[in-house]
Amino acid sequence: MSTQQATLATFTLPEARKQSFNIGNTINKYLYHWPLFVISLSISIAAIIFYLKIARPIYEINATIVIQDEKKNQNQASPLHEIDALSSSRIIENEIEVFKSKQLIKQVVQELSLGTGYQEMDGIFSQDLYNSGPVKLTVLKAGSQDGTVTVTIKDRDTFFIRMPDKTDQAFSFKESFSNKFGTWKLEPTENLDAFIGKQIRISISDVEKTALSYQSKLSVALSNKLSTTIILSIDDEVPQRGKDVLNRIIFNYNLAGTMQRNREARNTLDFIDQRLSSLSKELNDAEKGIEVFKSARGLTDISSNSKISLENMQSNDAHLNEVNVQLSVVQGIERYINSNQSQDKTPTTLGIDDPALRSMIERLAQLNLQRERLLATTPETNPDFEPINRQIVTTKAAIRENVGSIRASLQNTQRKLMSFNQNFESSIKSIPTQERQYISIKRQQAIKETLYTYLLQKREEISVSYASKLAEDRIVDHAYSGPAKQTQRSMAFAGALLIGLGLPIGLIYVRGLFNSKIQSIQEIKDELDLPVVAEIPLERSSNTIQIKSSKATAIGEQFRSLRLKLSYLSSNASTGRVTLITSSVPGEGKSFVSSNLAVSLALSGRKTIILELDLRKPKLNAIFGTNNQHPGIANFLHKTVLLDEIIQVSVSESGLDMIGCGEHISNPSELLETPQLAYLIEYLRNHYDDIVIDSPPVHLVSDAMIISRYADTTFYTIRQGVTQKAELSFLKEIQEQKNLTNINIIFNGIQRLKYGYGYNYNANYYYDTKSKGIASPFSDFWGRF
Repeated sequence: MSTQQATLATFTLPEARKQSFNIGNTINKYLYHWPLFVISLSISIAAIIFYLKIARPIYEINATIVIQDEKKNQNQASPLHEIDALSSSRIIENEIEVFKSKQLIKQVVQELSLGTGYQEMDGIFSQDLYNSGPVKLTVLKAGSQDGTVTVTIKDRDTFFIRMPDKTDQAFSFKESFSNKFGTWKLEPTENLDAFIGKQIRISISDVEKTALSYQSKLSVALSNKLSTTIILSIDDEVPQRGKDVLNRIIFNYNLAGTMQRNREARNTLDFIDQRLSSLSKELNDAEKGIEVFKSARGLTDISSNSKISLENMQSNDAHLNEVNVQLSVVQGIERYINSNQSQDKTPTTLGIDDPALRSMIERLAQLNLQRERLLATTPETNPDFEPINRQIVTTKAAIRENVGSIRASLQNTQRKLMSFNQNFESSIKSIPTQERQYISIKRQQAIKETLYTYLLQKREEISVSYASKLAEDRIVDHAYSGPAKQTQRSMAFAGALLIGLGLPIGLIYVRGLFNSKIQSIQEIKDELDLPVVAEIPLERSSNTIQIKSSKATAIGEQFRSLRLKLSYLSSNASTGRVTLITSSVPGEGKSFVSSNLAVSLALSGRKTIILELDLRKPKLNAIFGTNNQHPGIANFLHKTVLLDEIIQVSVSESGLDMIGCGEHISNPSELLETPQLAYLIEYLRNHYDDIVIDSPPVHLVSDAMIISRYADTTFYTIRQGVTQKAELSFLKEIQEQKNLTNINIIFNGIQRLKYGYGYNYNANYYYDTKSKGIASPFSDFWGRF
């Protein structure tokens, strides 16, 4: 073929049109599988309707409590604040974390037996029996697994247990049982009679898991940023259970706070009582010493200078006493954090006005209490101890640093006060000896009296403060529940719609990703630099010949278009054109294409003949309904018949001639190499306008490559959804090695809706409305899956 021909083909054939993404084609691709969407939507909507029918209502339970917050009240401190051992010194954010702590919630779970659930079963429906069940399960020894047991109440003495083999076995309420979740027994309740004959499911869950579940459901938040009011809320199917949980959380929180303040108060009062006991004796001794001194020396009074000096020294000693008390408290705190004392030995902070220190000591006491409780039920090697131990070490380090700063400040103050005393002692050296001795004795008595009075005052203030602090966290609203939450039906159905559409879309998309077969023309163009000269739609009819002179169809128009393009491809050979039709493997429609192309050429008035050169698997006799015993090409190549004897004239209404296969042969490749074939083709060129050759698939045998040397044009058939993508690489090798002449692609069997493939015109316009038979609708419906 000339360069002019190739150039003409390049500019006139459709491979120059670049296909871009088309949203309409994509939608059509998915709509083709509409039965899949109908079934998916039906199932998802039915499932959501069923769920809404059996779903139990959810209630939101709330409670409100006011917390005394150190940050928000530090500007409103009372005059007793600096010596109040019970002062909260709490930060609201910390208290929120305490409410949500696993330890607190675990305690509630244990006290309310939330790890054991009771449900009345009625087919697929169930009703929760919180605090209203017919029996109570008591775990005598916990097992290693969670589980459920189904019982049926027979009478007041007997019940049935559903065994693993689905049989029911009778037991007495007096018996105990052992299985995977421990040793347990059932005890009847006052509600037993109402449940005789009914089935009860009892579920046992690990306390830790149950606590984590409630911890995730519990919400604790401030009512607003400027308040100290905390709102606790939780969702539950049983309103009373939710109320009990919140009320018990608040009760245990307040109880823990009260116990902590009690320990602090008791320790502080014990400290004061010990000092008062020793000071009382020392004060009595000092007062007696003054009386003896005055009586022995007949001293009634001292000079005014001596009185002034004594008063100054007494005032300075009072300050020094306070500092010494505070240093003693600091030493007690240091001993506490450097030892492993139990939680009931919380040190006092008497006289130390440092909210941060009091808060840290309270936090350390809480951590020690948590550790002691955990130690009562868990070995110390358990990983649960690690976070608590880390927090204890961190808190102690912070306290140690804080106490170090306080001690240094107090020691500095102590040195200054002692320096003042030395100055006062120097000033009384000029006083007569008798008065000087009296002042010294009186000073010792005054020091003890001042300290004694100071401690008595502190003791009274702590007692008063303790009485006022017992209910410092005020409950604004006990737990209450509102109406059941309205199920968002619109959201539920929207979710069902999304799932119903999303699943088939995802399935179709994923199936496409793993599909190894060619689906679109773009896949061909991306891999090959070859023109696609025809796009033949799929025809499900059993009739191979679709070209009729009396009827217009979409397939007919495609073959008429192909006929026109063939004239461009072979413009220098208006007569004697040889066109080879082949494919990669059987089933891709090469015989369908060759027979319909030949009929189309014949209908156009061109003298046309079709050759059956697929000698291994001939089909043309069956397609055109001719006698398969008629001599054919095989007979001619064997030289057993003359050329005129093998031509079958007018095998169709179009006037098409045909040369069939003839006898079966075992060595077609060798026969195709003989000069007889060249003679045959040359003869036909001289007597026909078009010679259409139906050849074997090229990937199986080499026959097509042998025949191709006689062809002007090769039409290579690729079928949508049948041809493997790997065949494109094979065809690319054929193109590069020039094993076939002037290759052009025919894209066959296109299902435009199934694969989202569109045409530039409305193909439905050409379809007639003739029924395709009873089985066709069902076959079409099933194929859309």
